[in-house]
Amino acid sequence: MPKKNSKLTLEINNAEVKTGCVPHALQDKAKTLPKLPGCYLMKNRSGDILYIGKAKNLQARVRSYFNNSAAPRKVEVLVSKVADFDFLVTDSDAEAFVLENNLIKKHRPKYNIRLKDDKSYPYAEINKNEIFPRIRFSRRPVKKKGIKVFGPFAQGSNIFQIIRIVTKSFGLRDCSLREFNKREQPCLLYQLAQCSAPCVGKIEADSYNDDLEVALSIFSGKGKKAISFLAEKMERAASEEKFELAALLRDNISVLSSFVQITHQENAEFFGGADNIDAISFYEGEAEIDICIYIVRSGMLLSHKNFQFLKADSLEEIQDEVLLKVFDYYCDSISEIPQKVILPLPSEKLESFGSALNEICEKNVVVTKPIGKYTGLVNLAQKNASETQRVRIEGQSSPFIGLRKLMDLLSLSERPRRLECVDVAIFQGDSPTASQIVFVDGVAQKSDYRYYHLKTLPEGNNDFAMMREFALRRFNPSKKPFPDVLIVDGGKGQLSSVLEALKEVGAEIPVITLAKSKGTSDFKNQKIQRSEERLYIPGRANPYILKKCPSLFRICVQMRDEAHRFSRKLHHKAEHKRVISSWLDEVPGVGEKIRDKILQKLEFSKSELSEFSIIELEGTLSVSTSVATNIYQYLQGPHSSNDESN
Repeated sequence: MPKKNSKLTLEINNAEVKTGCVPHALQDKAKTLPKLPGCYLMKNRSGDILYIGKAKNLQARVRSYFNNSAAPRKVEVLVSKVADFDFLVTDSDAEAFVLENNLIKKHRPKYNIRLKDDKSYPYAEINKNEIFPRIRFSRRPVKKKGIKVFGPFAQGSNIFQIIRIVTKSFGLRDCSLREFNKREQPCLLYQLAQCSAPCVGKIEADSYNDDLEVALSIFSGKGKKAISFLAEKMERAASEEKFELAALLRDNISVLSSFVQITHQENAEFFGGADNIDAISFYEGEAEIDICIYIVRSGMLLSHKNFQFLKADSLEEIQDEVLLKVFDYYCDSISEIPQKVILPLPSEKLESFGSALNEICEKNVVVTKPIGKYTGLVNLAQKNASETQRVRIEGQSSPFIGLRKLMDLLSLSERPRRLECVDVAIFQGDSPTASQIVFVDGVAQKSDYRYYHLKTLPEGNNDFAMMREFALRRFNPSKKPFPDVLIVDGGKGQLSSVLEALKEVGAEIPVITLAKSKGTSDFKNQKIQRSEERLYIPGRANPYILKKCPSLFRICVQMRDEAHRFSRKLHHKAEHKRVISSWLDEVPGVGEKIRDKILQKLEFSKSELSEFSIIELEGTLSVSTSVATNIYQYLQGPHSSNDESN
């Protein structure tokens, strides 16, 4: 029985639980989980793990937590603190048992200590330092040279009974070492053909060890060899009319066959000095790549790491980008690099990756393709990456969620697929341009990006007139296909200019503008700068606050930032540096070296930099706080009106 925890029990009794208040996001996410065996990890807002559980069907089990109709009070307390959950899939329910135990041992979640028995799982242990080793049951195996350990095994596998059956079926020593050394005559078990009597020399050490190795295959997931061995022994006993022994072996074979079937798992066997392994795989979806690392230590699957990135952000081949992300992960956690890393990639890529890995950790790390028993583990990591992406796509972070929200906001008959975003800019007082970028289903289509060189106006920077000229040229009937939705970087004025132009050319295209609303709020008697991204929609009295839909927020902001980047790319880098350096030379504390360092990283105009805070300038320009302060003061001073576009 688990021990009572009076402090936690008091917490449950005194907790004010608001039932029926489970966030819809958690309920919706639970519905998207795979219907596979595995473990789930409940987390609070800070990301701390509150509870770890196992399930034959992850979706059904996790959904049950958010069904408040009949939840026990202790579950209500737990659920009231859950802000998110994670999951790991396994090949079987038995593996989920073992993984759950390992995760609990590692993380020690608060509610597992109170709600479940955290008893150690059973192992089979063999001390090969003894001349005639025996198989022992253990809950805390010793890890040292010569001691071979199998497990841990799931509760319910009845490993103690299995050890007794294996010992008797193969005639292995069952007595303690003290009894073994004192015995002069064979015991009763020898008479029953359940022991080979090594204590009195009835069997040679080599023959005994051969039988032992066959017997141990029962625990290592290769039990077919042992079952065949016992079947032959049973048939031989029957032919010799030893029917009681044959019947006993028949029953033992039945029990052992069931055990082998339910407890088979990759990496069940380990030595005290066994290699630590990271099994890595990835899944390539339509828009994103998910990477999963299964972390195996001393032969046991302990946890996992997941990463993802947009395909549109990749500048390299997918395989090279995956290796780069994995390398970055190891650079940030050098102490966690295992002795062996397994990746399903071509050998030539793994060779260079392995050399780089060995260089940063200064130890011999084996990087190899999955072979043999590791193939199943890598396949499992790939399955987990695939399921993680599916759950995310079906959740709030999927671009399709944002596109469906945009469809509702604009009252469209179907989900928009092709989105275009336009940014107009004027550099050095002339050469006004419009940059048009295209996303399809939330993914950048760089082949459809376009520049528009606009007319230089006498009054200089006139966003409204430039936006109108762009719309007249872009939405000429000869320039199809038109977007399902056009996103304009600006406010109501830019929106009106585009709508007038569209009406003039007779094009019916939904248009929205993206603008940042700035202001201040009080926090502990201090004025804090705040800003909110808003969508201005024709016919809607109030702008839509984008943070209400994280997926739509991500799409719109990413498109605007991409339009800015594309616009800046148009202008010659050398000219850009020349103009920028002219005002940097006027900033106190910015010498030649600091100026050159800034110019290597600078991608923003002077007017854009003037909107940055000191902290943002420090991070963007990679300069000290004092230099960032000087630049900030310069940009906020009377100089800010000069050469504003630069």
